[in-house]
Amino acid sequence: MQSNKHLPADTHMPETRSGTPDLAGYARTIRIATARMIHRAKSSHIGSCFSMIDLLAVLYGRILRIDALRPAWPERDRFILSKGHACAALYAVLAEEGFFPKSWLDTFYQDGSALGGHAMHSVPGVEVSTGSLGHGLSLGCGMALTGRREARPFRVFVLLSDGECDEGSVWEAVLFAGHHQLENLVAIVDYNKIQSLGAVGHVLDLHPFAEKWSACRWAVREIDGHNPDEIECVLRQVPFEANRPSCIVAHTVKGKGVSFMENELLWHYRSPSDEEFQAAFAELSSAS
Repeated sequence: MQSNKHLPADTHMPETRSGTPDLAGYARTIRIATARMIHRAKSSHIGSCFSMIDLLAVLYGRILRIDALRPAWPERDRFILSKGHACAALYAVLAEEGFFPKSWLDTFYQDGSALGGHAMHSVPGVEVSTGSLGHGLSLGCGMALTGRREARPFRVFVLLSDGECDEGSVWEAVLFAGHHQLENLVAIVDYNKIQSLGAVGHVLDLHPFAEKWSACRWAVREIDGHNPDEIECVLRQVPFEANRPSCIVAHTVKGKGVSFMENELLWHYRSPSDEEFQAAFAELSSAS
């Protein structure tokens, strides 16, 4: 099947993508680029980035109908990173997909850079500025409702963190989407069980999580958020049910891919030292 990248303006986009053949390798490339960006900038959120990279790899490598040469193409699928603090990984993916030069990544989180420390809509390929948690799904609802009323073919994908599901605004959007039967809307929750100050279960327990979405008239699936085949399989099934928005609860690991970062709260805010970066780089480079 034809890829959707770099199509001429008059070319019809396919319903799905054949895309990147090696998703594991793609995810590894993005993890290395993300680690390098965060280390160079002495910024944070590497754990939050790493837990969602396999989801991004499948979305951008296989699923989203997008065109890097036409970021504002009206028929494109919309992707919103609601957990905007993890934007380093999104920037790495967008650069890999050709939305802007990879050299931009060297300027991440520096004064005057186009790539700020939270997702910025001025960056090609970024739909909306995010980082104030709890806003992304509401924005996605508005886009999805507009798309349906205008009979447009695009889908709207919103990637949330589990910690931001503490926010009441998330649940207002959940209720809104179910009420308006937004079947062109897909929420993906990066459920890594750790938020900024502790375990999700200790800060504000979300259990029973999937059932809450179902009660608000969403069709819900739970998956392993690090299994590319499972991620792709479920994403190709959306919408799961007619007249219902779709929710994917992706069970993930904070800091996935680097053994000493996995499931460690420390890596929500900490930047890797030179030695830690070299250790992470060696581990990621040797992964198969």
